[in-house]
Amino acid sequence: MTNQKINFNNGYITGISFISALGGYLFGFDFAVISGALPFLRDEFALTSLWEGFLTGSLGLGCIVGCLSAGKIADLYGRRPGLMVAALIFAFSSLGMAFSHSLTLFVSMRFAAGIGVGMASLLSPMYIAEISPASIRGRNVAINQLTVVTGILVTNLVNYFLADLGNDAWRWMFGLGAVPSALFFIGVIWLPESPRWLVKAGREAKAKRVLEKIGSQGFADSTFADIERSLSGNKKQSFRAVFDKAVRPAILVGVVLAAFQQLCGINVVFNYTSTIFESVGADLNRQLLETVAIGIVNLVFTVLAMWQVDKLGRRPLMLAGSLGLSLIYIVLAFLLQSHAAPGLLSVFVLLAIAMYATSLAPVTWVLISEIFPNHIRGLASSVAILSLWASYFILVFTFPLLAERLGTYGPFYLYAIICFAGFLFVKKKVKETKGRTLEELEENLIRH
Repeated sequence: MTNQKINFNNGYITGISFISALGGYLFGFDFAVISGALPFLRDEFALTSLWEGFLTGSLGLGCIVGCLSAGKIADLYGRRPGLMVAALIFAFSSLGMAFSHSLTLFVSMRFAAGIGVGMASLLSPMYIAEISPASIRGRNVAINQLTVVTGILVTNLVNYFLADLGNDAWRWMFGLGAVPSALFFIGVIWLPESPRWLVKAGREAKAKRVLEKIGSQGFADSTFADIERSLSGNKKQSFRAVFDKAVRPAILVGVVLAAFQQLCGINVVFNYTSTIFESVGADLNRQLLETVAIGIVNLVFTVLAMWQVDKLGRRPLMLAGSLGLSLIYIVLAFLLQSHAAPGLLSVFVLLAIAMYATSLAPVTWVLISEIFPNHIRGLASSVAILSLWASYFILVFTFPLLAERLGTYGPFYLYAIICFAGFLFVKKKVKETKGRTLEELEENLIRH
């Protein structure tokens, strides 16, 4: 370990983190746009409950394909090329959805959008974790979640104002996604490659130059030595390596946390806001206003989480979020069952959003980006995030069907049980990771 003074180029680190996190903005766009568009799509394509669920969930199916391809691209060609491909897919699918004239074409384009979302959801947080010093890694990875929720809020606002354009408003809602997609592509051209990938690829000199831009010579020397040590003797890059006995505990935690982040049920609130508030008598204007309120609360509490994730730590936030959501869902289910006033329902919907935004939403991504060893981080992350998007599909596909049979309130009792089970899992299996380098975590959590 070098005795040279260690300093960081915080402006440069933050800049490249925000550019990479623009993938999160597009993730937020594709995720949120469906909520405002669904009332129009129901009329345009005469959607049944089954097709409404499949149309919404087709994004998640595309995400599974995106995760599988992104993990391979990330490990073979680098993090940066994968981000560029994701940007192009975002632009193509946005225009494709806007110009769709059949349900089949629309669902195909939403599936394609999911490929871009899946790639960005894996590559953006991974890239940020790999270029960030340990002391600010949690905050920087949470920048990705900040851009996700910013994308959700901006999209909900745009949807609200576009709704007055008439029956074709939904085409504008989707088509405008091509603009941030182009900006993201241009930004990625400027990004350096991850130094950890460069060392793994045998491009040591370039890795050192990137590390010297990120921090002082002392930081560059010590980090380079740590990366080389963590990669020594680890050359396997197949999916079989992901399930090696030593890696299995980390894979279990990553997969379960990723699935839990979706099966906790909050994305039903995001994607089916109009359905939930329609069930208590709210008109279309009120439904769209609620999506805007949800976006604002989501943004504010994500900023709070960014401030706290490197102070309070990952584990306490996950414990508080899972238990808090379980209790709030019980109240929500009761309010929906008793057809409470939209205003009272809104209070508890926003409480659920706030709880999720300060815990499961950002912290799950932080943990997934941290807990896997350097030599298989891309493949291991893809396995975890694949389970996340499979769970998303299950959640949003089943909600319209469950709501039709059990009432809108019924599924929330199930989500409350899932959240309590998640609380027990975090309490037993998840270890704290704040303040340690990726190489220290690999040494302590994997090899021991």
